[in-house]
Amino acid sequence: MVLLAEAPTTQRTVLHVGCGAADPRKLPAAFFPVGEWHEVRLDIDPAVAPDIEASITDMAVVESASVDAVWSAHNLEHLFAHEVPLALAEFRRVLRRGGFALMTVPDLQRVAELVAQDRLVEPAYLSPAGPIAPLDMLYGHGGAIAGGNVFMAHHTGFTARSLEAALVAAGFALVRVVRDEHFALWATAYVAPGG
Repeated sequence: MVLLAEAPTTQRTVLHVGCGAADPRKLPAAFFPVGEWHEVRLDIDPAVAPDIEASITDMAVVESASVDAVWSAHNLEHLFAHEVPLALAEFRRVLRRGGFALMTVPDLQRVAELVAQDRLVEPAYLSPAGPIAPLDMLYGHGGAIAGGNVFMAHHTGFTARSLEAALVAAGFALVRVVRDEHFALWATAYVAPGG
């Protein structure tokens, strides 16, 4: 079991799941200024040198109720649908009372609108990885997968309503899901202060 007591007591701890290569710019504004948050990086891929090597569906090496926040950027869609409740239960388990999980996933309702307009392979927006088309949002970034990164394949997806329902089913007390301009859903899910 990994004890996450390394952070100074004045800092809160964010468990960055599916972190990829180290880069503090991967943390959203909620975790700045950096001095207020201590990032602990968790990933299944040892090549990215995470602090903790584990799957988001089994984070048993992380102590229960040991972190203030969990940050997950575009990880849940890489799981199979039956694995999503396992990951969300793990997010909930490692959070302290009053803690929160912040996550983002593709907004398949908006993606479906583009597909219905016959724009499956037309770029919808430009990302640091290059142009992103609805096909990439549905099945995973084609360039990364073609380059051999099979972890980038998508196996499930969400609408705002289905993501909210999954978080409520996982036991989060308060859930808020919003859309952004890049065809993504952002969810914040809180653990009740009493646990």
